[in-house]
Amino acid sequence: MIANLYLLTLPAIKLTVESTQNPAQFSTLLQILLLLTVLSVAPALLLMLTSFTRLVIVFSILRHALGLQQTPPNQVLISLALFLTFFIMSPVFQEVYKQAIQPYLKKEIDEKTLFERASLPFKNFMLKNTREKDLALFIKLRGEERPKSKEEISLLTLIPAFMISELKTAFQIGFLLYVPFLVIDIVVSSVLISMGVLMLPPTMISLPLKLLLFVLVDGWNLLVMSLVKSFY
Repeated sequence: MIANLYLLTLPAIKLTVESTQNPAQFSTLLQILLLLTVLSVAPALLLMLTSFTRLVIVFSILRHALGLQQTPPNQVLISLALFLTFFIMSPVFQEVYKQAIQPYLKKEIDEKTLFERASLPFKNFMLKNTREKDLALFIKLRGEERPKSKEEISLLTLIPAFMISELKTAFQIGFLLYVPFLVIDIVVSSVLISMGVLMLPPTMISLPLKLLLFVLVDGWNLLVMSLVKSFY
């Protein structure tokens, strides 16, 4: 038995770079390299080009406004934001598939046209949700001339402008969410102080009241509806 183990051979893997005379084979290698590159930056693209940033920030602010540190868990909030992102961005994804991916798979367009057609729906979505002030800021920082049409706006300029616009919008929505729960905290604290109950933490009373208020008004339904409509 031991002798057979010594005779056992293991397969070897070799990585070599060889010259090729077949352009099709070289094109396939480039496509594989491009696919791996896109997959590596896919999480960053999801954050930069979609509605994910606004959603996840609002959900996080809501959790802190309610006074819940770990409920719902981060995995639940991120998953909810992710699926809502797919829901909101589905018209954009469908347009990209019809206008760019399908013609490319049929070999009707080249890689350059694929990128131009695929980026146009995302550019339209970002322009719709980007403030002119933020866009003008990055145009000024890059020293570019004022674009005459949306086609002249560079993605390198539009993406950061879109992101800071999303951050401001998310904080505005979060502030509006925070106000009613802050009022409950202030009222509960004032009542306890006036009653002379100083040893009882106000959060023990305010937390159930905030949860009750959020459930009675069907908070998740209203919040998700408002967030989705804010992109249209």
